[in-house]
Amino acid sequence: MRRKHPKRVRTFDRRLWNRFWRIARPFWLGDQRWAAGGLLALLVVLLLGRTQFNVLFNEQTGEFTSALAAKDAGRFWKAMQVFGLALLAAVPLYAFYYYVRDRLGLSWRRWLTGDFLRRYFARRQFYELAGEEALDNPDQRIADDIQAFTQKSMLFLLELLSAVLTLIAFSSVLWAISKLLVGILIVYAAIGTVMTFGVFGKPLIGLNFQQLRREADFRFGLIRVRENAEAIAFYQGEQRESAHVAERFAALYENYKRLLRRTLGLDFFRYAFTFVTYALPIVIVAPRILSGELEVGRAVQAAGAFAAMLTALSVFVDRFETLSAFAAGVERLHQMDRLLDKGAASPTAGQSWIESVEGSELALESVTLETPGTGRLLVEGVTLGVAAQADLVIVGQSGGGKSSLLRAIAGLWRRGSGTIRRPELSQMLFLPQRPYMIWGSLREQLLYPNVDREVDEAELLDVLQRVNLGTLVGRCGGLDSVQDFAKMLSIGEQQRLAVARVLLSAPRYAILDEATSALDAENEAMLYAELKRTRATLISVTHHPGLLAYHTQVLELLGEGKWALHDAAGYGLAPGLEEVDDLSSGVVRAKASKTLKHHPTRKVR
Repeated sequence: MRRKHPKRVRTFDRRLWNRFWRIARPFWLGDQRWAAGGLLALLVVLLLGRTQFNVLFNEQTGEFTSALAAKDAGRFWKAMQVFGLALLAAVPLYAFYYYVRDRLGLSWRRWLTGDFLRRYFARRQFYELAGEEALDNPDQRIADDIQAFTQKSMLFLLELLSAVLTLIAFSSVLWAISKLLVGILIVYAAIGTVMTFGVFGKPLIGLNFQQLRREADFRFGLIRVRENAEAIAFYQGEQRESAHVAERFAALYENYKRLLRRTLGLDFFRYAFTFVTYALPIVIVAPRILSGELEVGRAVQAAGAFAAMLTALSVFVDRFETLSAFAAGVERLHQMDRLLDKGAASPTAGQSWIESVEGSELALESVTLETPGTGRLLVEGVTLGVAAQADLVIVGQSGGGKSSLLRAIAGLWRRGSGTIRRPELSQMLFLPQRPYMIWGSLREQLLYPNVDREVDEAELLDVLQRVNLGTLVGRCGGLDSVQDFAKMLSIGEQQRLAVARVLLSAPRYAILDEATSALDAENEAMLYAELKRTRATLISVTHHPGLLAYHTQVLELLGEGKWALHDAAGYGLAPGLEEVDDLSSGVVRAKASKTLKHHPTRKVR
């Protein structure tokens, strides 16, 4: 389904300014205000100096031109001497001006990126926003859009300041030469600005907004192929993936063609608008020069002053293409900024959420769980407690909500009702079916997510032996050798490494979502035996009946929201099951036990 994009990306208006200021304000008025203000004040001083040098250069250019026309050697060399001395002083000032400008922009980018990253990772919003339809490619917004926002903001801010100073500095020069030129200049600049914004520029912001999104979509498609290269190769799916990436590029290409066509019209007007000014001031003052009223050099000064003031008055005309792309970037950052601030603090109208409460032990109280997007009922009214060492195994058909219930326990899925009491999440460790392998050393893999912990090397080696990975240290070149473990290790080895993390961190609850599914029965039994030696209480999702022996209670999800709770000791042995149905609550309580169903043939690695 194609994502909708905001309609209000077509014009420059007060709302766009408000969105810009919402993003910019925390840096300029927050804890960085003194450092940022100091650099900005230094930039203004340097800009004043740069403007004065521009006036001086324009004046001396006219002076030595007049000297040449008069064939006055002394006057010419004096003007050239002043010009040369000014040049020696201006070069370091110009260079330092651009350095300070870029340094301030870099500081702003660092602060803004840190602020977005802090909020993006706070309360696991990176997970919450992954399913947000309005937020495409958050990685591109943080990496590229923030960079463009800070750099172009500094560029436009300083160009506006420069324009004001230039108008002040050159207006007296031009007024002294020709008052008529000043009037023509103001009218000419006003016409150019109105034409640019009103006729040529309106569609450019929307097209640039779409271009940013489609560039990011195309790049994401290529990244997805790289990350799933092996699976695609096994399926021989390269033709489908190639077509999918080509489809994304085609969308990018078509939008860019539309953007180029719009830009072509703007460029026709913009260059005609600019080139006319090369001759216009000369034509206007030519009669006074030909009559001898003005020197030739004054015509050069008038042309220079006219060009400088026109550039200042036409700053939006000259920069409109860049400005439209900048406005599109502001819209994208505003979307993300708003969603990060909104977070997931409250449900929408008419929708209830599962309440999470911190407690000493894990307990579910009348928990009804629905899927976040569609609201499909998974389980209804689950009530159970998982006290210390009262290990729980969750079974049922595929798609019946087993993994979803673990997501609810972790606080990732909250649509539904009821209360989940649990210890702090730092005391719980979740192991998904496909473990996450960070880019780092073997030591960091074992200690993840708390990679800064101090653990003896002997303990790390002992844990690797206990999970049957004793040879891994030699294979990867030591505990501190950095490797791409996601590619280096098989899924079974990755699952064993994930269990090693549990043995080292010793959480109060270890929650395993088919975390040993790629292992043979012997390795699986060995790992669960090791887990049972820790103080962790186990909560497992599995299709393997052999794991019942490592748990004390069984939660069976029966479909259509119904569930049953059994003692693990007798589950799967008795020939039948007597049930007490309460269809109003969707609960089925077991009096006896029955055989474990729905376990597929296991793959042995």
